Amino acid sequence: MAESIFTPEGYIRPALLLSAYRGGLFPMSLDHSGGIGWFSPDPRGIIPLDEFHIPHGLRRTLKRNPFEIRVDTAFGEVIRGCARRPTTWISPNIRQSYEKLHELGYAHSVETWRDGKLAGGLYGVAIGGAFFGESMFSRETDASKVALVALVERLRARGFSLLDTQWTTRHLTGFGCREIPRDDYLRLLAEALDFPVEHAFTDPGLAGDAGL
Repeated sequence: MAESIFTPEGYIRPALLLSAYRGGLFPMSLDHSGGIGWFSPDPRGIIPLDEFHIPHGLRRTLKRNPFEIRVDTAFGEVIRGCARRPTTWISPNIRQSYEKLHELGYAHSVETWRDGKLAGGLYGVAIGGAFFGESMFSRETDASKVALVALVERLRARGFSLLDTQWTTRHLTGFGCREIPRDDYLRLLAEALDFPVEHAFTDPGLAGDAGL
C-alpha cells in the first residue's frame, strides 16, 4: 500500500514537499475535499532579480515609507490572509504544510506593518539560492507590493539567483515578471540549488537584512 503524502497530523510530508520544489513542482489544493494537485507550468513565471522594476506610483509610496517591514514574525497570519478570499487553493492541508516548512526554516513571510497591525505581506519557500513565491495579500493599498520590493532587496543582497512566481499575472508583469520555457526554468533552478548556504534567507551572518 502506497504511503500517504500526508502525515497523520494532516500536512504534506516535508521531505516530499521539498523534493517537489527541487524538481520544479509545487502543490495546490484542487477542492475542499483535500485533494492535492502537483504543477510544473510550461512556460514558467519568474522575476529576473536583475530586471526587477518598481512602478512609478509605487516609488512614490516607498518615498513616504508608510510601513514597517518585518520577516517571519507572523507567518501564520500571512498565510491565513492569503487564503481569506472567495476562491483559494490554500486549503487547511496546504496551510498546515507550509506552517510546518516554516517551523523547519524553509518557508518565510515578508510582512508590512502599520501602527502595530499587519497591513499585508507575502510568503514563499527558500531552498539554496531559489525563492519560490507562493501568495501575497493586502489590507491596505500597496502593502503587498512594498513587501515584494523588500523581498527582492533581500534576495539580491544575499546572492539569490532565482525568484519563481509560478505563473505570470498582469499585476506581476508590472514588476518585470516574464515567462520562460520550463526547460530553461529547470536549468536556472539547478544552478540556484547549488547555492552553498541552505538557509541563506535567514542566516544572520549574511548581508541584506537592511533592517528587515
